[in-house]
Amino acid sequence: MTIGGKTKQAALDALSDMTAGAQPIQLPEHRARIERVRAFMAEQGIAALYLNAGSNLTYFTGTKWNPSERMVGAVLPARGDLVYIAPAFEENTIRNFMLVEGDIACWDEHEQPAVLLRAVLERLGVDAGATLAIDESTPLFLFDAIRAATPGYVLQNAHPVCSHCRARKSDAEIALIQRAMDMTMAVHVAAASILYEGITTSEVEEFIHLAHRKVGASGSYFCIVLFGEASSYPHGVNYVQTLKPGDTVLIDTGCKVHNYISDITRTYAFGELSERQRVVWNAEKAAQRAAFEAAQLGVPCEDVDKAARRSLEANGFGPGYKLPGLPHRTGHGIGLDIHEGPYLVGGERRPLEPGMCFSNEPMIVVPGEFGIRLEDHFYMTTTGPKWFTQPAASLENPFAAA
Repeated sequence: MTIGGKTKQAALDALSDMTAGAQPIQLPEHRARIERVRAFMAEQGIAALYLNAGSNLTYFTGTKWNPSERMVGAVLPARGDLVYIAPAFEENTIRNFMLVEGDIACWDEHEQPAVLLRAVLERLGVDAGATLAIDESTPLFLFDAIRAATPGYVLQNAHPVCSHCRARKSDAEIALIQRAMDMTMAVHVAAASILYEGITTSEVEEFIHLAHRKVGASGSYFCIVLFGEASSYPHGVNYVQTLKPGDTVLIDTGCKVHNYISDITRTYAFGELSERQRVVWNAEKAAQRAAFEAAQLGVPCEDVDKAARRSLEANGFGPGYKLPGLPHRTGHGIGLDIHEGPYLVGGERRPLEPGMCFSNEPMIVVPGEFGIRLEDHFYMTTTGPKWFTQPAASLENPFAAA
């Protein structure tokens, strides 16, 4: 495709709502998740799970609530009924957000919610000596309060419990991620079409936000736009850049569809391409392909990262994390959180299983010159990896199927 050539309005007019038919996760699936985690808790000798406001609470109960300085969460016992914990003045609001129903134990502002949590545990028959798994996203100040209020209990990190369920996505989850990816890919194509000499990164970011809204999202969940030397900083710089002929363009963005996230990066050149850009771009594409081909069922996650690094080293980059080369892991899990485990990184021995979803982004950083990141996601099927979005074909055609 041609980079540039369209007005912003023409590019926006070519987009339309892409959310038709996308269904949020339904109540029966949330109930099935609860039964699955309860079975795992019983196997592990865990009597109860505390879910703090955030993505774990949403995953299991469907109740979406942003974490704050006030304790909002739920106690999920291995046996017994789910009980929410919330400020008294939020009770009716919690009920409006609630999908999986349960009693709400309320605390007033002068009271200690961790003490209430202890009372809830005792009411559920979870007494001192039992193991309580604490949501890994729980802030330290809340954890300290819970620890002080639950002497005699065995507290442990709930990450292995939550990850056991969340790492393997259902068909419904994969469908939502796929829809979000399709939407963001359409936005990427539109953003490339509006580039012209003199446009600023902030103008492109604003356009991408509007474009995400046009395809049916609430806007961009995040957006990184980098030109030239700034593209060598993986997560951006603190200044606005202006596009010049020959610049490397790196755009990394995503949106949400019913809480599930997309995340795609494309890198290409504006105007005349240099041989240096082409060589590095081709090395990046080869590393991304090597990682994909290594992602087979039963293979440890770290082997995917190793495959990408072998490819990069064969093309003169690295070794390891050394620059020019790949300064970070090859990929991350994705779902309700943009970065969630397991990760495609050295030391991660968890084997790949059907339903796992990952980014594949073995970025090449050339300090002082530019960076090349091609980021697409794949998910594991019963026969191996499958792309959510097809990788770029070439430096000239960054959105054509490979």
